[in-house]
Amino acid sequence: MGLRRDDLLSSLSTLPTTSLLRNSYFRPWRTNLARQESSSTINLTKDKFEVILDVQQFAPEEITVKASNNSVLVEGKHEEKQDEHGFISRQFTRRYILPTGYDVADIISSLSSDGVLTITAPKRPPPVAGERIIPITKTGPAKDIPKPEQPREQTVPIITSP
Repeated sequence: MGLRRDDLLSSLSTLPTTSLLRNSYFRPWRTNLARQESSSTINLTKDKFEVILDVQQFAPEEITVKASNNSVLVEGKHEEKQDEHGFISRQFTRRYILPTGYDVADIISSLSSDGVLTITAPKRPPPVAGERIIPITKTGPAKDIPKPEQPREQTVPIITSP
């Protein structure tokens, strides 16, 4: 990846002077490189809201994705582990606010084999204004209700005498 001359000079005017000097060293590339190598990308299109997050340092069981109100909360944490330099523990929390028109109930997430977490919320269809056709659902045959028996009229012959 290497540094280019533009990396050193392009953002000098946007950096606060306190971040330029650390321990008597001039480091203008620090903020610029951090901005370029962000581990989170947000894509907002007409069809979906999508967050792509690099979580390769975490196992799937160490990551949680929670949705509530109009936000998505992503947390990752693993306890202290030993690596080649000693012991290390990592933890992160990121909260993403959903734009208007995206439903928290429709959010899905997936984790790729190389440690990329993708969280997607499809856009809600706009409400239909005016007239709409409501489908009729057939429920099955009519229920057969037995009718109560009516008392029968008896026919009695009338005999007349001559």
